[in-house]
Amino acid sequence: MTTRFVTIVLPALNEEAYIEAAIASLLPVEADFRYEVLIMDGGSSDRTVELVEAMGRDNPRIRVIHNAKRLQSAGVNEAARLAHPESTVLLRADCHAVYPRDFVRRCLSVLDNNAVQSVVVPMMTMGTTAFQRAVAAAQNSVMGNGGAAHRRGTYSGLVDHGHHAAFDRSFFLSVGGYDETFSHNEDAELDIRIGKTGGRIWLDSDNPVIYFPRKSITALARQYFKHGAGRARTIRKHGVRPKARQLAPLFILSSFAGGAALTPTSPLFLAPALAYSLACCLVGAAQAVREREAPLLMMGPAAMAMHLGWAAGFLRTVISWRQSEPLPDITVTEAR
Repeated sequence: MTTRFVTIVLPALNEEAYIEAAIASLLPVEADFRYEVLIMDGGSSDRTVELVEAMGRDNPRIRVIHNAKRLQSAGVNEAARLAHPESTVLLRADCHAVYPRDFVRRCLSVLDNNAVQSVVVPMMTMGTTAFQRAVAAAQNSVMGNGGAAHRRGTYSGLVDHGHHAAFDRSFFLSVGGYDETFSHNEDAELDIRIGKTGGRIWLDSDNPVIYFPRKSITALARQYFKHGAGRARTIRKHGVRPKARQLAPLFILSSFAGGAALTPTSPLFLAPALAYSLACCLVGAAQAVREREAPLLMMGPAAMAMHLGWAAGFLRTVISWRQSEPLPDITVTEAR
């Protein structure tokens, strides 16, 4: 491992509140491998660049690179191409997160010991404001995450998808990296291509990432709208079947839309939507009582914003498809 060179990349846009802590948590305690930290900035208008440049003066391995395309997918791809010629591992990180001690070293170990091309990790959500704590409670629950393996953090082994951490850099480039036409769900789309080309993905349940959610319900709904749209594009591109947990929000949105349309006929048609809303609120109330934390009463509305936002983004994308419109190809790039 002492000969390994790791490129740590963080796509960024207006992350002054989080970026210093994120970078600091990723820096190795003992530098028994070589590394660089590339911050791919999409045109921040706050102090993000200033803060990173200040860190770079103390540690020249930390650099800011302008991400002209402004998308996370494009930023990570560009970092993979611009990485140090001796870099063999690409580690994708998020500014909206903090990482456990020796996170990078553990990713390297798992990548090597299991002969895989990608390492993914669990993601746990944590809030610093009252609303963020409610969102975190929703996102960490089955109600919010549908029981996905990389959200439960109870299983280590081969998976088909997870929260991205480390890649064999040459393999990442050989499959074309992320699809830069995707603003969201680019990770799941790439994981499908990794599987199709014979690559293997390992979930390390003992190396969880702490993520900080959106601070308002409107921002949360917008985020999930984009997630739903991205998932629809992934399903269309690869012809995969949606999972049960992905179909559930569509049924929920249908119950609201159908109930509203048929209410003039009979108010009973609103019963499914009202029952769902009541169930979400009761789950939040129970959590608030159990943890003795009043802000968790917003857990139900947060989950509803996530479900309905995701479903709206998914359906809007499906409805807007033009069958004659081809999907863009991904250019294959070789590692330097």
